[in-house]
Parts: sequence; C-alpha cells; structure tokens
Amino acid sequence: DPLHGYFSAVAGSDQQIDAHELQRCLTQSGIAGNYQQFSLDTCRIMIAMLDYDYSGKMGFQEFKQLWGCLSQWKTTFLQYDSDRSGTCEPHELYAAIASFGYRLSPQALNIMVKRYSDNGRIAFDNFISCITRLKTLTERFQQRDTAKNGMVQFHYDDVRSAKFPSC
Repeated sequence: DPLHGYFSAVAGSDQQIDAHELQRCLTQSGIAGNYQQFSLDTCRIMIAMLDYDYSGKMGFQEFKQLWGCLSQWKTTFLQYDSDRSGTCEPHELYAAIASFGYRLSPQALNIMVKRYSDNGRIAFDNFISCITRLKTLTERFQQRDTAKNGMVQFHYDDVRSAKFPSC
C-alpha cells in the first residue's frame, strides 16, 4: 500500500504522526500537486479533524481517512477552479461548499472568504483549511444536536477545543 509507505517513512516508533510529520508526509506524497505545500497550521487543523483522543497525533487508519478526504477535496477544487489559476474565487468557493452539501448563509460565506482569501482568491492550502474546519465544526455540532432542531449548548471548553485544537 503506497499510503502506508508515505506514513511509515515519517511515523516514529509509536506509529503516530504529528503536524510536522504530516506536513512532510503529504509533501513527499505529492498530493498537493503543483500547489504550495500544506502549511503547518493546515496540517494541525487536519489532525484535529480526526483527533478524537486529543493526542495531537494520528495513526495510519486516520491518515487513510484523511487521504480520502483530501483526494475528494482536491478533485472538487480542480472542478471549481474554472480558470485554472490555482485559486478559487469567492463564487467558486461558494459552489464547492454547496457541492459538499453545506448550506451556509451569505454572511457565513462572506466571513469564510474574508478569512481564507488573499486578494479575493483562495489558494489550495486555504481551501483545504476552510473545508476541514467546516467539516469538523459541522460534525461536532451535529453530534450535540441530539434533538435535530439546529440548537445546541456548548461549554466553554468545547468551544475552545474546536477553535484551538490541541495539536
């Protein structure tokens, strides 16, 4: 399995990888293609998405799960980067987010564009960071929304750990 090769090349004896090791692993794998390598911050966000034990690391099974997400997200990014600039414009980001099934208000989308764009364009690394955070926050919200009424109660530590993951 080539994925296991990428993973094993950077994992320590504990067979876990942290954000620095994930960054090296993804760079060596070439999944970012011609785009800039993933930033350390994006790698931390990706680990936090799957870090249910708050260790700041991921094992091979989580890495495989992440790889599946990254592959899908890269395909979507390429699909919506219609001018092949290597970046998404706001309307392309909106379409990509909608293609994943997320329905966000115009205000929420505007906040995302302001947070993740540089001169109105969203680079691949920022696209991945944005989608990863959106997926993580949505899943954590849905876990708490047991009544399925769109309302939940959070404790301060829950919000802090979602905003500032341990890795």
